Amino acid sequence: MYVCLCNAFTDRQVRAVCSAAGSSTAAVYCALGVKPKCGKCVPTVREILNEAANAIAQAAIPA
Repeated sequence: MYVCLCNAFTDRQVRAVCSAAGSSTAAVYCALGVKPKCGKCVPTVREILNEAANAIAQAAIPA
């Protein structure tokens, strides 16, 4: 799904750069080569980053 209509990027693109971007929203935009315009996508980018961080944390917990 489209996360940002202003810059035309999707949740898949955000997830693809999450590991390289770390936990910074600004780093995601930089990795995608865009800048936030209206800002409505920022909460969704943060949510995707949090989901990725939680998935990594869960994977690190021994079973």
